[in-house]
Amino acid sequence: MIETLRSRHHFLDLVQVAFILTDAHSKIVYANRYTERLFGYSREEMEGERIRFLFLEEDLTYFLPNIIYLTLYKNGFEGEALLKQKDRTKIFVHLYTTTFKEEGEAFISFSFQEIQRLKKLERERLEMERWASLGMMVEEIAHQVRNPVVSIGGYAQRLVKIFSPSPKGSSYLHQILQQTKRLETMMQRVEEYVLIPKPTFKRERMEEIAETALQKFSKEASEKGVSVNLETGALEGEGEFFIDKERTEKALYYILENSIEAVTRVAMGKKKRTVKVSVFRDGGNIGVSISDNGEGIPKKDLDRIFEPFFSTRPDRVGLGLTFAKRVVEEQGGSIRVESRLRKGTTITLTFPKDRRRLIRQEQFSPETVEMLR
Repeated sequence: MIETLRSRHHFLDLVQVAFILTDAHSKIVYANRYTERLFGYSREEMEGERIRFLFLEEDLTYFLPNIIYLTLYKNGFEGEALLKQKDRTKIFVHLYTTTFKEEGEAFISFSFQEIQRLKKLERERLEMERWASLGMMVEEIAHQVRNPVVSIGGYAQRLVKIFSPSPKGSSYLHQILQQTKRLETMMQRVEEYVLIPKPTFKRERMEEIAETALQKFSKEASEKGVSVNLETGALEGEGEFFIDKERTEKALYYILENSIEAVTRVAMGKKKRTVKVSVFRDGGNIGVSISDNGEGIPKKDLDRIFEPFFSTRPDRVGLGLTFAKRVVEEQGGSIRVESRLRKGTTITLTFPKDRRRLIRQEQFSPETVEMLR
């Protein structure tokens, strides 16, 4: 079998896919020319070696043994893998494996396709979408800024005619300061959204992130007669996971800000104004939900609440929920909103506890580990 492959190496060298053939114990018996190009090793260096030298150290415990197991006893493996080249550079590939028998002996074929270029094209596409979104945002900014500027100019012209701090002049001055403050806040929030850096992941606890966000509202909530409660009873097992703490706190802050406003804008009668924050674990996700018993969101607005600058209040910028959605999704999470008029709103954020695929987390078959030793 091996001699047949080697006699046809000219044909296999024309294939623009790295191809490696191993025995059942993952010892390389053949590699084509494109494999040399992709990984930087010569055929002589690869043949006779275990294929494990192409995999990262952390993937030798679960990932590679599981691939071997799936190939030998199931339907093979197909998916992405992060491997290493001869110079220790990491490289993303699409890996496809299959097995066959020849004269009673089992062989495993590994096919590798470089996907760095595809990843680059995907990043460029996302960047184009981002810039398109920013273009829409800038257009909306021009519209939003125009009204405050016109107001400032109009009131300033009237002050010129008055020249004295009369009650009327003081009123105009108050309007100028109010509009200026709005303009400053708007620009700060726009910059905050546009300039969000890439997430910095550290091992954190969701309940601590929620507590920090709540502390910023404790005084304000108390003054407005709002009861804010944190519940962590549904968080079972290990609560630590990798997350960008600073940006997640800020996302929660903006959601809490909306919730507190929602409960203070309606008459409650004897009913207490409440905002409940619940931290929970749901399968492979850790989440936090913020529920209020405020005015709720009309159905017609539910699909728009994450749009930049959408707000039902003229004095608000309308970027808080937009910011929150982007922060959550850039960390691989999701955000969901449920609301009923005059009943309240619940916003739920979920994040993956472990971003690795299952094949990297668990041992499918202990026997496969023994085969690779």
